[in-house]
Amino acid sequence: MIYAPRTVFLVLLALLGADPARAQSAAPVVLAAASLQEALSEAADAWARQRHPRPVLSFAGSSALARQIEAGAPADLFISADEAWMDRLEQRSLLAPGSRRVIAGNRLVLIAPSDSPVKLRIAKGFPLARALGSGRLAMADPAAVPAGRYARAALEALGVWAAVEPRVVRSENVRATLALVERGEAPLGIVYATDAAASRKVRVVGVFPASSHPPIRYPAARLRTAKAKDAPAFLAFLGSRQARVIFARHGFSAP
Repeated sequence: MIYAPRTVFLVLLALLGADPARAQSAAPVVLAAASLQEALSEAADAWARQRHPRPVLSFAGSSALARQIEAGAPADLFISADEAWMDRLEQRSLLAPGSRRVIAGNRLVLIAPSDSPVKLRIAKGFPLARALGSGRLAMADPAAVPAGRYARAALEALGVWAAVEPRVVRSENVRATLALVERGEAPLGIVYATDAAASRKVRVVGVFPASSHPPIRYPAARLRTAKAKDAPAFLAFLGSRQARVIFARHGFSAP
């Protein structure tokens, strides 16, 4: 489930309870970027079939989750949609030393509602503002959310950011962006390729050139305060061949 940023901390407390002994014996609590919802849920199911306690998964924007970790959220693993938020936690000595690894990659796409007739070729100076008509461009908040930062970098590299910036509607995470386009509240949006693949209500208009934005990588790490006994093993599983097959099935690229 994707929780609103302000509720993540309270949800985790409710899941684990206040008893430290209970936290030690519980399944790993994983805070993960919203775009990982389907793939990570399948990975958790596969792990549980190997007779492990199924990890407790909580999804939100990477920025919101990182701030909750800084505030002391009782979790074991963190998976971010970019390196910057993981760097921030590492600089604050909140990660278990040596546990950080990249588990997947992604691509950035422009989407429209499935019944939209819009056609665009994504290239330098492409007429994105004109294609919006009187509508707005949905994207995650570039001030904090990785998907938004990648999107802004791509639009700047292609020379169209200045024209569309006043028309941008900023969301708290990439799945909120997807929902805006699904509901027809925005004629176009920018999400990860995996988010577009998870919805039948949108279609991909075009894929942004990989050279137009920093590489999209998903680093995962164990938190220094991790208590669940299965946390190191589940993190290792996320880097395994079996997990890579699961991620690839949902459209993620190899790390």
